[in-house]
Amino acid sequence: MQITSGLIMISVFNSCAVVKIPYFKTGYYQKTVSRLDSLKTELITSNDSIFAGFSRISITPDLKKTSKNHKDRKQNKVPIAGFGKPGGRYAAAVHDSIFIKAVAIKTGQQIVVLVSGDLLIMPPNIIDSVTVLLSREGVMRDKLFFSATHTHSSIGGWGHGLVGTIFAGKENISLEKWLTGKICRAVLDAISDLRPSKLGSGSFNGSPFTRNRLTGNKGIKNDDFNFLVVEQTGHKKAVIGSFSAHATTIGGKNIQLSADYPGYWERKMESNTFDLAMFCGGSMGSQSPVGHGNGYENAKFIGVTLADSLSSHLKKITLNEKVTLSSLSLKIILPEYHFRMTTNINFSTRFSTRLMPLPKNVYLQALRINNLIWIFTPCDFSGESAVQIKNSLSAKGYEAMVTGYNGSYIGYLIPGKYFYLDHYETKLMGWFGPTMGDYAMDLIDQMSNAIILNK
Repeated sequence: MQITSGLIMISVFNSCAVVKIPYFKTGYYQKTVSRLDSLKTELITSNDSIFAGFSRISITPDLKKTSKNHKDRKQNKVPIAGFGKPGGRYAAAVHDSIFIKAVAIKTGQQIVVLVSGDLLIMPPNIIDSVTVLLSREGVMRDKLFFSATHTHSSIGGWGHGLVGTIFAGKENISLEKWLTGKICRAVLDAISDLRPSKLGSGSFNGSPFTRNRLTGNKGIKNDDFNFLVVEQTGHKKAVIGSFSAHATTIGGKNIQLSADYPGYWERKMESNTFDLAMFCGGSMGSQSPVGHGNGYENAKFIGVTLADSLSSHLKKITLNEKVTLSSLSLKIILPEYHFRMTTNINFSTRFSTRLMPLPKNVYLQALRINNLIWIFTPCDFSGESAVQIKNSLSAKGYEAMVTGYNGSYIGYLIPGKYFYLDHYETKLMGWFGPTMGDYAMDLIDQMSNAIILNK
């Protein structure tokens, strides 16, 4: 009884009501828009020949070496990130190898590097270190565009705070430094591989493989599988694919490291035409996978079928030797940070930061490649919101692609109308109030228009 009373007192002391001020009347909005207006004046669009480079770096740990060299095996085993299981999960074996992959693209004097990893997210603390190290090599944050496959069966050990530890396992500083080095190496290797190239993009409908887990059959989904093909002249070929079904087919009981269905897609594409296949997690907020069978059978079914579908669409793609390229990288100011105690009551910001540190260096980025506008978001971004972006840009003659896990993580960004649902995505993972999704959509719309209008 005393323990229960104490917890109630702590909760009351550390709680506050949900703030309902319109985002466009706040200081954080005005300051962020002011930053965006400044960036617009510096926006450069190149239309020139394309050079591209590719790299692949293994991040598959040696589990035998890890367990043999330490007395306390549980303490030093590799945690598996994802699902938030009590007591955590530790890798007992490697089912399939996991990688960091990068594609560098250069037109005129502009270079951008697209980076994705077979990870739950791109861990913010690791990406902060990557950014510092690469800046010393002349590669700045505004030219780095991150994503992840969002597999729930990859390495953890990078979680901060109570919540981060539950989802990613206890922090392992050695692992963080090791992973930081791998990501830096992938970026630099891709840049050093630049060669004259051609590029094309497209999409196809993958509706049989997704469902809306937030609102069920009535919900809107983003069913598009987007892809880019990059071919070095007379040399290597790469394909980048993005899809919006969560990489959770294997399930929370799995204790083998795996890239889930994106890994099967990558391996199938690399066994056919391509030297490199890189998957970027799409607008996975509210979207679960639909396939056939259980566990790895389901992962293989979805990954291989998507690869087969893509192969049939590649015949229609035209590769261009000249590319229009421009980008915007906006560091956004966030609303007040609160974990939620109930639907209408938040924990205080101070108490919330004890559960998990406040996200820093949070970027929304927009990249134009010919008529494709690629939006990079630091979250699980709503599939329904992504459809709105796609429809808006389609009316202007452009195709859109939205991906998540862009080097920081701010939870789930969903339409405000769903914020008060008693659901995991809205309640546990809605950290910045009911208008955060609308705030992000407003910024994305402004960034997209700026990048289109700049000639």
